[in-house]
Amino acid sequence: MNDLIASIRTIPDYPKPGILFRDITTLLGDARAFRRAVDELVHPWAGSKIDKVAGVEARGFILGGAIAHQLSSGFVPIRKKGKLPHETVSVAYSLEYGVDQMEVHKDAVRPGEKVILVDDLIATGGTAEGAVKLLKQIGADVVAACFVIDLPDLGGAAKIRALDVPVRTLVSFAGH
Repeated sequence: MNDLIASIRTIPDYPKPGILFRDITTLLGDARAFRRAVDELVHPWAGSKIDKVAGVEARGFILGGAIAHQLSSGFVPIRKKGKLPHETVSVAYSLEYGVDQMEVHKDAVRPGEKVILVDDLIATGGTAEGAVKLLKQIGADVVAACFVIDLPDLGGAAKIRALDVPVRTLVSFAGH
């Protein structure tokens, strides 16, 4: 996965001093790296029946849409509060610097549908944990949560595994 690591830009002191921001826009702009990331995230479920792929706003939309296409699955957008036009279900979730809310359409998933959650990165796990709870609230069987990047020192992947959801990540970076 060294080619994927090399395609991810690190921006020091963003959004605040001491943080090393892992920017996947460079990976997305590199056709080979983007294709490899999508292929690697799809691989465990190739040939399986996955009903929906749920992507967390905004980079999860890009990755999730590509993964849904590869799996011949539907796509479910998980958005910040107030951005979806139909009846929604919402959940509050913890951010590294506070609390926010995300929503999904009430009818985005039928009870028992197999869903994979996708986002670009898992750090403290607050966003992913909220998304898993939201999907389960509307009846989804969340079969996995997939991320390009894991920041294992922050413990987010462990939070998701504690919800009985397997986690797949492609690369990890120590620290944050």
